[in-house]
Amino acid sequence: MAFFIAAIRMVSSVTVGRLKPGTNMKLKTVEINGKQYAEIDTAGLPVYVHDDGKEIGFDAPLATKKITELNGEAKNHRLAKEAAEEKLAKFAAIEDPKKAIEALEMLSKIDQKKLLDAGQVDQVKAEITKNFQQQLDEEKQRSQMLEKQLYDSMIGGSFAGSKYIADKIAIPADLLQARFGQAFKVEEGRIVAYDASGNKIYSRAKPGELAQFDEALEFLVENYPQKDYILKASGNNGGGSRPTQHDIGQKTMKRSAFDALGVAGKQNALKDGITIVD
Repeated sequence: MAFFIAAIRMVSSVTVGRLKPGTNMKLKTVEINGKQYAEIDTAGLPVYVHDDGKEIGFDAPLATKKITELNGEAKNHRLAKEAAEEKLAKFAAIEDPKKAIEALEMLSKIDQKKLLDAGQVDQVKAEITKNFQQQLDEEKQRSQMLEKQLYDSMIGGSFAGSKYIADKIAIPADLLQARFGQAFKVEEGRIVAYDASGNKIYSRAKPGELAQFDEALEFLVENYPQKDYILKASGNNGGGSRPTQHDIGQKTMKRSAFDALGVAGKQNALKDGITIVD
């Protein structure tokens, strides 16, 4: 216990990487018999209070492991950079890369002239390039189609099956996707969320890790200026707080929120009978 108390006295506040750089969070303490003790959550983790008032247990071993992994990645990037610079040094004597390429092409044509004259070589090259470009275009179209199918399956499925939406959101999932879907991307087989500034959204519950879908969506909704019109009632709307459309039992949406939707989102809103209010 003495060690635990000493550790708490040494750490009164800490700054860690989270959703936004430079954000502070403070250790939550309780006073017992005139002494301050750290409060721990059900998982046995010390609780820290973020600047938005949210309380989250800080997993120090997990954070340390992540920092070690990132340090390893940084070392690999440095070694790769040094290797690339070493290879590039071999071409330091070439002052004009464009002329060097032209010279190589000329040598290639001279060699091919043993079979064809220069005009025929250019014609053959043009035909090969045309066929190859056609294959590239077809592969690009196929890739884009597969990416769209993957996006619809992963992102659309996450919105449809979201527990956060079911518990907290007052409008249909497809309308919420029309507003926030563009913030989510599929990268290397997993869902990655981005904030309004184009930065990846990281988890506050698991420092150093990307936020899972529901946690990222909650962050986006909480930072949405018109969130009162899409959140369900919290049960404590006293003190002059404004009721949501869910409180009054009507399907309404503020015009500014409606205007922020895409074409598909607006069509779905009107189809669902939502009334636009100023």
